[in-house]
Amino acid sequence: MTELSTPGQASQSDTPVLAELKLLRASIDNLDAALVHLLAERFKCTQKVGELKAAHDLPPADPAREAEQIKRLRRLAEEAQLEPQFAEKFLNFIVEEVVRHHKLIAAAVAKGA
Repeated sequence: MTELSTPGQASQSDTPVLAELKLLRASIDNLDAALVHLLAERFKCTQKVGELKAAHDLPPADPAREAEQIKRLRRLAEEAQLEPQFAEKFLNFIVEEVVRHHKLIAAAVAKGA
């Protein structure tokens, strides 16, 4: 007979499940930390791109490059068995934020000129 437990209270038979859940969550926490650090590094690079674009009066957005990146990321997602639509939404969110930063950098450079 399976022991019943109330919400928030584990039975003896749940102990291996809870231990596995704890390990999986620890892995998720580590991956989340890695993602944050990778995004920080990515934004450091895109910040420099924004500064270079602003210094040379280049547009903050590059639709052709963005389209190439989306195509590339969708292919990578498929290879990694990740839903391509999710990967595209994720990249679009990042690109939108990068372009916003590039516009702010360009405005600051124009104001200082």
